[in-house]
Amino acid sequence: MHILVINSGSSSIKFSLFEAGTREPVSLYEGEVSGIGSGKTTFTFKDVNGRDLSGGSSAVKADNAAEAIEVVVGAVRGPGMPDVDAVGYRVVHPGPKLKEHVRINDDVMQDLEEAVTFAPLHDPSAIEMICEMRSRFPAVPHYACFDTVFHQTMPEAAMAYAIPMEYRARGVRRYGFHGLSCESIVRQMGEAKIRLPQRMVIAHLGSGCSVTALVGGRSVDTTMGLTPTGGVVMGTRPGDLDPGLVLYLLRQQKGDRAASVEKLLNHKAGMVALSGLPNDMRGVREAAGKGNQRAALSLEIFTRSVKKAVGGFIALMGGVDAIVFAGGIGEHDARSRTEILGGMEALGVSVDSELNCKVSEGVRRISASESKTAIFVAPAKEDLMIAVHVDRMIQAGR
Repeated sequence: MHILVINSGSSSIKFSLFEAGTREPVSLYEGEVSGIGSGKTTFTFKDVNGRDLSGGSSAVKADNAAEAIEVVVGAVRGPGMPDVDAVGYRVVHPGPKLKEHVRINDDVMQDLEEAVTFAPLHDPSAIEMICEMRSRFPAVPHYACFDTVFHQTMPEAAMAYAIPMEYRARGVRRYGFHGLSCESIVRQMGEAKIRLPQRMVIAHLGSGCSVTALVGGRSVDTTMGLTPTGGVVMGTRPGDLDPGLVLYLLRQQKGDRAASVEKLLNHKAGMVALSGLPNDMRGVREAAGKGNQRAALSLEIFTRSVKKAVGGFIALMGGVDAIVFAGGIGEHDARSRTEILGGMEALGVSVDSELNCKVSEGVRRISASESKTAIFVAPAKEDLMIAVHVDRMIQAGR
C-alpha cells in the first residue's frame, strides 16, 4: 500500500510517498513545489536515495493551487511510480467539531468549511487542495490530519480563554499547533531507545514557532492558541500581543480592517518587521554580525520570547527532565539553542558546546555532562506521522 502525504502551506506544497501496510510507513519519494503564485515557482522531487527525479529543471509554472497540484500529480504518476492507494493531508485548523484525525467525506468537508472562520488564511488553501486531489484520485480514500489532536490532552485551565462563555461555547479556545511535530519526537525517542522523559519541553522553532510542555509524553500546555499567530515571536508573526494593540491596529486601517490586520499580523510582523530583512534566520544573523542593530534587536527579542516560554513551563511543571529543539531553526541553528538556554545553569540546564555544533541524523543529545536536564535536537517528522495515522485508520477500517 502506498500513501501520498500532502503538507501544504500558503505558497508551497510538500509531498511524500510512503510504503505502508505490513510495516510502519517508510518514505520512498519526497518533493516540493514552492513559490506558488510568485512567478518563480520551483520544483524538487527525489527518491529515498537522493536521486533527482525532477526531470532536470527546477522551474515550473504554478500560478495557483490547481496548477501546483498538477505538478504534484504529474510527479507521483510518472513512469515507474507505484499506484497511490490513499492520500493524507495536514490541515491547520479543524474547528470545534473535529477532534480526531478523520477520513474525509462530504460531512467532514462541511466541517472544514465552517472552520475557516478560525483560520481564514490557512484552511481555504487546504480545502482547495483537498478538492483538487479528490477529483484527481476519486477511487482512493482521503484523510485529514490535524496538529491540534495532540493537544487534546491539555487540561481545561490550559485551553480556556478568560472571555465570556458564549464565545467559549462556539469553540473559541486554545487549540495548539505543531502537534504532529511533537508527536513525532515522542515516537523517535522510543525508536532510539531513549527513556521517555516524564517532564519535557519541546521548542519547535522555524518560520512558525511554538513551545509545548509535556508530561508523560502528553501535551499539558503550549504557546500557540486559537490560531498559529500567538505565542512566541516568529518569522512573520508577532506571537502574543496586548489585545488593546490589536484594537489600535484595527482603528488605523481603511477598507476591510479585519483582513488588513490579519495580513499584517501573519505576514508582516515578527522578525521580518523587527529586522527589516527577509524571513531567513541565517540572513538575520549575518546582518547582525555586520553591525545591523535592527537585526541584532530582532534576535534578542526572539531569544527572549522563547526563553520566557521555556522557563515558564519549567516553573509550571516544577522542573524539567528534557528540552528538545526541532524545526528549521531549532534543529539547525546552534547559536539559537545556546542563546535560548544561556543563563539557565541555575535551573540545571547546561549545553555542551562541542556536541551542540555537531551535525548528525535523528535524535541527538547536546547537554553537558553536569546538566541535570537532558537536551536533545530532533527532526520534526510531520509527514511520517500523517502517514502513520492514515495507515492506522485504514487498518482500523475507518
